[in-house]
Amino acid sequence: MSRIRALIVDDSAIMRRLVGIALARDPEIEVVGAVADPIQARAAIKELNPDVITLDVEMPHMSGLEFLEKLMRLRPMPVVMVSTLTQAGAETAIEALALGAVDCVGKPTNVGADEGFDDLAAKVKAAARARIGHKALAPPSGFKGDADYRSNGLIVGIGASTGGVEALLTVLSGFPKACPPTVVTQHMPAAFTRSFAERLDRNCQPTVCEAFDGAPLLPGHIYVAPGGTHHLSVAGNGALRCRLTDDAAVSGHRPSVDVLFRSLAQTAKAGAVGLILTGMGRDGASGLLAMREAGARTFGQDEASSVIYGMPKAAFDCGAVERQAPLGRLAAMILEVCNQNRRAA
Repeated sequence: MSRIRALIVDDSAIMRRLVGIALARDPEIEVVGAVADPIQARAAIKELNPDVITLDVEMPHMSGLEFLEKLMRLRPMPVVMVSTLTQAGAETAIEALALGAVDCVGKPTNVGADEGFDDLAAKVKAAARARIGHKALAPPSGFKGDADYRSNGLIVGIGASTGGVEALLTVLSGFPKACPPTVVTQHMPAAFTRSFAERLDRNCQPTVCEAFDGAPLLPGHIYVAPGGTHHLSVAGNGALRCRLTDDAAVSGHRPSVDVLFRSLAQTAKAGAVGLILTGMGRDGASGLLAMREAGARTFGQDEASSVIYGMPKAAFDCGAVERQAPLGRLAAMILEVCNQNRRAA
């Protein structure tokens, strides 16, 4: 098979070098060019026809976000964003993911070493396989308020990885203000999940926050696992709460979707609903199967609407997914089983 052709776009010569070193370690990737700004990038794309671009956020002449927006509109292609691990960098990276970037990585703090970007090559290879340019169906317009929706006490657990920013925005923006208590694990760098939770909070009717240890699972609240540092699980008897632990990675990830789903299988059993969304790998498959075997309802995103049909496929193939559906229908399916008043439209 031919190697994946990568183009590096970054105004820092040091960062171009570090990204190039990280990608060159993988024999399946060929760095075909490295340029300093979007103007050079446009010419390089035409000349070199790369499979994937790594794109810096802050650059001269045109910001990474401006360039990404134009790229996705005129010539959609896989992009992995490279961002500083600051609050401002995280907010910009989340915006980039919402615009269509496949994934994001944080810049290493020690720029003087020929190391860093340990997961960059894997993200570039995943991006090369991603579906780019597809648009999710609009979220359902029903359940505008408590008069339309009354929780039956179920708890919702959602897991996602690559492509999950768009997917979670689509699903959760279809939830009513008084939605069932919802816990979310999204694979994301440590500094980014707070900004992601804040973006969800601005765009969704329920209250969305980054999960903290001991947080009570309340109706109308959505809790997002802190990226990179802790597993999120659900614990307690009767009154359930978020639990954060710094245990070793599970299924290659921390936070792990498997950890979240297995905790729901143990604590909520048939009182839970599980949903697995787009992502690379198998994280979440065994945990979702445990939920289904415990009596929970389980759903998965279908192949056609997934940016990467890895995690949903693994869950479907092992029998963990009760029903698959396009992204735009998943909120209604979840609300249908969680609503005491009536079925979703």
